[in-house]
Formats: sequence, structure tokens, C-alpha cells
Amino acid sequence: MKIRALTLFPKMFDCINESILGRAIKNGILDFDAVDIRSFSKDKHQKCDDTPYGGGAGMVMTAQPIYDCINAVDPNHEYLRIYMSPKGERLSDGLCRELAINQNILLLCGHYEGVDQRVLDLCIDREVSIGDYVLSGGELAAMVVIDGVSRFVEGVLGSAVSHEDESFSDGLLEYPQYTRPPEFMGLKVPEVLLNGNHKEIDKFRRQKSAELTAERRPDLIKPDGEPR
Repeated sequence: MKIRALTLFPKMFDCINESILGRAIKNGILDFDAVDIRSFSKDKHQKCDDTPYGGGAGMVMTAQPIYDCINAVDPNHEYLRIYMSPKGERLSDGLCRELAINQNILLLCGHYEGVDQRVLDLCIDREVSIGDYVLSGGELAAMVVIDGVSRFVEGVLGSAVSHEDESFSDGLLEYPQYTRPPEFMGLKVPEVLLNGNHKEIDKFRRQKSAELTAERRPDLIKPDGEPR
């Protein structure tokens, strides 16, 4: 999968080269690059923002540098072009799975008070939000999307089934996890996890997932008790 992040601050994406994503990039499973929008500005000072028409606080990213940057990176519109925006559709496990089907993803990171609407109308396919709050820029949100989507790309995770047992994979929150030692600070691992009976282990984990979901995310449970 090819992923391109268009940003005024490409160094913010240095952390992508660490941990699981870094290994996937090193192994050629992911092809990632952070592209500096500022280098496409036609202003002699590489300015990329201006005051908003109609007044208001803050600055707005101008259309020209973004438009030229997008068309330089993706001249034939081979990428799914996503703008990170609090006005976009909410990121979810299901949306990550859907986005992972694409071979090429372009993420536009806004800053200041946002970007000129015209470049969104001309160039962007979808808008995505990671939650009902506002960040100073789209870079952190883009990193969340990259991490969430990449987990569903074959070969990124060490195990092909790793993501199938995580929270939201079956509509429920993930069950508690334990490892050695069997007792720590007076707290013991539940006996059922030590007896090797996988049928009982699966039953225990499903029960704990249902309990946690009902307690912490009741919105995920239908009136009949089943996941939505």
C-alpha cells in the first residue's frame, strides 16, 4: 500500500518509521512519504495561508499550494484522497477495514482554521474525523488513520489473525489480557486461562468482552444484548 501525507510539517511523521509501521515500511509492505505542501507555494516566501474572506479569527490555508501538491503527487487520481477534518465521517474499525482495501491513500493535513473549500471541492474524495474534538492540525489525526488502516494490510502485523481478536473486531470491546507471572502483587490470573481448555477460555473471554462493553460502551449493545 502506498500512503502519502500532505502537510506543512513533514517532520511530525518521523515516528511512522518506528515499531510495527517502521518494520512494514522497511520490508516494503508499506510505501510512505510525507510531502511538504510549502514547497509547492508560488509565493516568494512560500506562504501557504491567508486571512479568511468574511472575517474571523485565525488563518486559512490557501488553495494553490495544496492543489498543486495533490496533482504533483497524484496526477492521474490513482489515490483515494482524504482530508482530515472534524467535519468528516467518524473513523471506526469498519472504516479502517474499508479504507485498507485501497492500494493508494493520500491524506491531506489541514492547519490553522482549515483549508480553502474550493480545493476540497476540486480534489478531495472523502473527509474523515477521528473524534468530536479539534486538533491544531491534521497530522496527528492522519497518523491515527495510517496506523488503524495499516493493521488490515496483509503482512503488516506479525500474525494474520492479530487484529481479529482486538476491540471492535466482533462489535465488542476486547477481553482482559494476562501474561507471566501467574501472580503479581497479590493478583492472580483467572484460573480458566491456565487450564488449557480452549472451549472454556473462549467462553470466558466472550463473557468478559460482553461485560466490559455493557459497562463502558453500552451504545455498542442492542436491546437484545447482542452487538450492534
